[in-house]
Amino acid sequence: MKIMGIINATPDSFSDGGDNENLSVVLEKVGRWLDLGVDILDIGGESTRPGSDPVPAGIEIQRTIPLIQAIKECYPQACISIDTTKFEVAEQAIANGADMINDISGLTFEPRLAELAARHNKSLCIMHLPAPPKTMQQNIHYDNLLDDVYKFLERQIDFARSKGVQEIYADVGIGFGKTFEQNWELLRNIDYFRRLGVPLLLGISRKRFIGEFLQITEPKERDFATILIHALLWQHQIEIIRVHNVEMAMQMKRIAEKLIEF
Repeated sequence: MKIMGIINATPDSFSDGGDNENLSVVLEKVGRWLDLGVDILDIGGESTRPGSDPVPAGIEIQRTIPLIQAIKECYPQACISIDTTKFEVAEQAIANGADMINDISGLTFEPRLAELAARHNKSLCIMHLPAPPKTMQQNIHYDNLLDDVYKFLERQIDFARSKGVQEIYADVGIGFGKTFEQNWELLRNIDYFRRLGVPLLLGISRKRFIGEFLQITEPKERDFATILIHALLWQHQIEIIRVHNVEMAMQMKRIAEKLIEF
């Protein structure tokens, strides 16, 4: 299992909006995470919380590229993922050292991201998203949740492969256009998506369905529950988990590896 640490360079993300505006503080955190063994840093410049509005590519670039440049200058070995749906942002990120594109739209907003990843031999994560974040929690409907999510991911993975992308990850999109119960159904049936034939990335960190279930209003207080879910799913061998609290995730990983040998 790889640990992906979240760095949102945004003022309005649901959990850590504004937390990463001080560059020296971010670099100190990155150094600490790298010392702990974090595998990937996922840097995003646009909030995709339910109801959020998109931001122009120029603003995303202003928020993310200087951060990527500073991280790469201080920590050249750092593996960086750019969390974006925009071609221009991903192109600039790759030019400055990004290793992966994490596209929450699953190539539906910008299909050219597949060609960009292929051209530069970068990893690509394709997530299931039924509608833009602004409206994704409105009029939620699936004929068959597991089948519908699977078919979307299968179709988009096939498209990415047709463009030459070599390393693809799939993300079922927990919290994105899903009801409370549908999030849990996807987690209970995560092995259903093994048939896609690609590694899985799971992003549940601090999300609303956890807070609703445990009545935890403050997102930052959902870290223990986040890590507990990942620990309970450990033997399903999710390849990447995307988390805010890297310290707790690394502790969980070390303990699980000590107790369970594959």
